[in-house]
Amino acid sequence: MLRTSSDGSSVSSTSTAVNPATIARLQRLPTPPRSPGLSPLGKQLTLIEPPMTKGIRFLILDCPTDSTLPFYLAELKRNNVTDVVRCCEPTYSPTSLLAENISVHDWAFRDGAVPPANIIKSWLQLVDSRIVRRLHHQQNHRSGSPSASEEEDETQVPTIAVHCVAGLGRAPILVAIALVELGMANLDTIEFIRRRRRGCFNSNQIQYIDGYKRGKILKHPLGSGSAPASSSSHPGSSSNGGSAGSSVAGTVKSGLNRMFRIKA
Repeated sequence: MLRTSSDGSSVSSTSTAVNPATIARLQRLPTPPRSPGLSPLGKQLTLIEPPMTKGIRFLILDCPTDSTLPFYLAELKRNNVTDVVRCCEPTYSPTSLLAENISVHDWAFRDGAVPPANIIKSWLQLVDSRIVRRLHHQQNHRSGSPSASEEEDETQVPTIAVHCVAGLGRAPILVAIALVELGMANLDTIEFIRRRRRGCFNSNQIQYIDGYKRGKILKHPLGSGSAPASSSSHPGSSSNGGSAGSSVAGTVKSGLNRMFRIKA
């Protein structure tokens, strides 16, 4: 069964059947050596913090299974993850994530490929909605009238986790697209992510990012309130998501150029 998330996407609400072939593929993936004391995760979880803004972070990871999910969940909570985007077939039940108010978005596309336009649009709208929500919270905090429902620490930047099977292709390319939309030069995104997660991107994906045109999907810059109004019951979303975006758009419009752009 599926429910609708705050951005209108399908969000898992019950256990999803796991494809045995996918599980077998996960078991064949090599596991790199780990430092003593680290949780038994398949690969390093990579936190991507865009240098042009403090309004959003991304966490790239490989694919959890039901047996390893508790270790991943601890890291998701530690990094203030609000959403998990699955770019591959489900390999675990989302129940424990939903119990922690973490939305799960199933936007799978072919391994080694680039995302189709509908997934890019959903992805960018999700990123946009999380940035606008944080800016709205900051504005309320500065005005002395913070929402009673938002008591999170000001330093807790929202993080969107995204994974495919190995976390080297489909997940990084979504993050790269978001970084381009935030103002980073196209090929700089490849270098920026690869410095933090080795082996990311194949030649087809690099070529796609090189030719990606900013603003083709969203007509307004990320963080300007371009995401649609909330239409459902995601625990962390505001019922007036559209008005929240509108109320901050004028205030932060002039600041977006400073926040979401890297100097050459």
